[in-house]
Amino acid sequence: MSLRFSLLETQRFEWPFTLRLPFRFGVITVTQGRQAVIRARIRLEDGSEAWGVAAETLAAKWFDKDPKLSDAQNEQQLRRALELATEASLAAGADTAFGHFANSYTALAAAAAEEALNPLVASYGRALLDRAMLDAVLKAKGVSFWTGMRGNIGGMAPHAVAPDLAGFDFAGMLAGQAPLQRLHARHTVGLVDPITAGDQDTRVNDSLPETLEEVASGYGHRYWKLKVGGNVTEDVERLCRIAGVLDRAHGGYHASLDGNEQYEDAEGALALWRAMQAEPRLDRLCRSILYIEQPVKRARALETGMAALAAERPVIIDESDGPLDAFVTARALGYAGVSSKSCKGVWRSFINLARCRAWNAEEQRERYFMSAEDLTTLAGVCVQQDLALVALLGLPHVERNGHHFIDGFSGRPKAEAYAFLEAHPGLYADTAHGPRLAIRDGMLDIGSLETPGLGATLEPDVTAMAPMAKAAWPN
Repeated sequence: MSLRFSLLETQRFEWPFTLRLPFRFGVITVTQGRQAVIRARIRLEDGSEAWGVAAETLAAKWFDKDPKLSDAQNEQQLRRALELATEASLAAGADTAFGHFANSYTALAAAAAEEALNPLVASYGRALLDRAMLDAVLKAKGVSFWTGMRGNIGGMAPHAVAPDLAGFDFAGMLAGQAPLQRLHARHTVGLVDPITAGDQDTRVNDSLPETLEEVASGYGHRYWKLKVGGNVTEDVERLCRIAGVLDRAHGGYHASLDGNEQYEDAEGALALWRAMQAEPRLDRLCRSILYIEQPVKRARALETGMAALAAERPVIIDESDGPLDAFVTARALGYAGVSSKSCKGVWRSFINLARCRAWNAEEQRERYFMSAEDLTTLAGVCVQQDLALVALLGLPHVERNGHHFIDGFSGRPKAEAYAFLEAHPGLYADTAHGPRLAIRDGMLDIGSLETPGLGATLEPDVTAMAPMAKAAWPN
């Protein structure tokens, strides 16, 4: 069922948004941001044409955390990555959706490196363009992402870009995927998030949850993601306060522990875990921890063994998932998992899913796994594309925080927001603030993503956005 097509043109836009609450992860506290939107026009070999779209936050201090770079420079890096990916696909001629990704990967990574763009930055541009082109293919044939991918519409096959998977049956794997219809939303507790009302000097007072206590009672989450900051004493004390809320929440709960590269080495992260275990107030929380995410700075994360920490809880890579073979390197060091993020690429996620399948079969145990993480996916195309991917990967819970830190479709035209609500009445709910993501009993209803395109048939109103300027990079 795979289809070949050529990229004819792209249109790139962006728009600013403001967070309703500040969010700190790692080295930065965010209060505002910008979203990139790309439209791609393709021509299939039968001569028919179609447009597709993708959207993603231009996130500062995640793809490249170099403190010497300003947030504005980080955004310029990501714009340049989009330009490089577009140039590669425009020059490639006809290929499958997977072929556009795989056949350009090595040259694109080299071109990015020449301009001081790391592999994670380079993957951002490729990821957005790949999603927009795949969206166009799906819309051209009138099929959903789930249906199209199970029929291998993208032409995924063994390729030299992933030599460890030579001979792997990608088509068979895709055909066997059963997309989930509901997902648990795993709420992120940031490093400056108020735990109780006593932590607040001022309130937003928009009738939406602000404190952890309010989030727990308002959304009914069963899954949580807890950020830690690299100081064992401070982290343990904050986790105790968090546990005081979660332990009282109705039902049981599960959590992931996100180190966000805050620890210098595996020993430091293990010291945190030992301190958590030694604290009686964290007994239930420790038992709830499913895995530990990227505790060590990326510069050292793939140079040091994780065996001691991994013996306590599985450890996954996130920021270290830069080169396409990063998971292969991580496996040899004791890591068991890798994150899926749409901003890193749909094809990367399925390559890593194949690795999990192959390695688990090889070891005859279910050791290797993927997690679904978030980079502040905004309401509309952005969050829907990521949820469609997570559902097809078969991952039952996904980190979501965009709905909490950004109020629904805030900043977008009212007509756009209500069009998405009408098309996806289970995923969104109408509120006094307009349509916003609906989380009921901690879960997301995503059945409506079975629609022509990559999780959405609708497109955002690009007339309410500014054209993306040419990247000022290298500078």
